[in-house]
Amino acid sequence: MIVRIMGEGQVKLADSHFAELNSLDDELLAEMESGDEEGFRRTLGALLDAVRRLGDPLPDDALEPSELILPAPDSSLDEVREMLSDDGLIPG
Repeated sequence: MIVRIMGEGQVKLADSHFAELNSLDDELLAEMESGDEEGFRRTLGALLDAVRRLGDPLPDDALEPSELILPAPDSSLDEVREMLSDDGLIPG
């Protein structure tokens, strides 16, 4: 699966990593629903770090269709709320 982090580029992730990413996504969704800005920042950072750690970056000149688009690290809680579907950032 190809994942794009807005403002950074694309990463190729194996499907085997979805459980870990879904757990972080669920936590992020709960923090957004409660308006926990500090928790949101921490969990968004952890989610993006996990994608970077677990994935293989694609070359900067590669332009593959992204199956997931994640917000930039500096995105606000309100900006991410607008991006979300009811299922969170990572479709289950």
